[in-house]
Amino acid sequence: MKGLSRELLIETGLRLLDEVGLDGLSVRRLAAELGVQSPALYWHVKTKQELLEGMASAIIMAAGMGPPEGDETWPVWLRRRAQAYRKSLLSHRDGARLITSARRAPEALAGFERELEAMVGLGFTPALALHTIMVIADYTNGFVLQEQAIQSAPSPQELEMLARMPTLSEAFKTGGYRQPDAAFAHGIDVIVAGTEALLPPRGIGWAHGSRG
Repeated sequence: MKGLSRELLIETGLRLLDEVGLDGLSVRRLAAELGVQSPALYWHVKTKQELLEGMASAIIMAAGMGPPEGDETWPVWLRRRAQAYRKSLLSHRDGARLITSARRAPEALAGFERELEAMVGLGFTPALALHTIMVIADYTNGFVLQEQAIQSAPSPQELEMLARMPTLSEAFKTGGYRQPDAAFAHGIDVIVAGTEALLPPRGIGWAHGSRG
């Protein structure tokens, strides 16, 4: 096929992912979609694992990696970054499974470096910056894995059981039941609050995320 490239393989792979899911994605299926024989793909990706890593990089980079913008404080930036990453994972069928299966995302490393440099400039140690980014990524991956799993409505037995648990019932009533947006935001708030507690003080206002 004229114009075959690594970028086309990744783009087509993501489209196939949406159609057949991660379990249905194969090098043979990708080759058939592109109208070539499987060996032709290996000029551009050596293994299926390399293809998955390229697809994972594309999803991560689509989230808009980069340091805080303008006067954006680091807590606001981390929340925005996490929400954008979750949205990017949810934009593809089995997006979270793909990320965890890929293990690496080489094209995204330069973006990580810029983010870590910015965090160090804001008072993070390199280790704390890396731990914070990775904790948010791992939390988001796990959250979306559960979101993208098949979930059924509560059974009559479950509803009957809840009726006998007034505290849990009240929690669901006031805090929402299976409301992923609110639940995800709460988890990120917890991570940000914990990170603030670990940062060394840098004068008045630092605890509230000032960039001073």
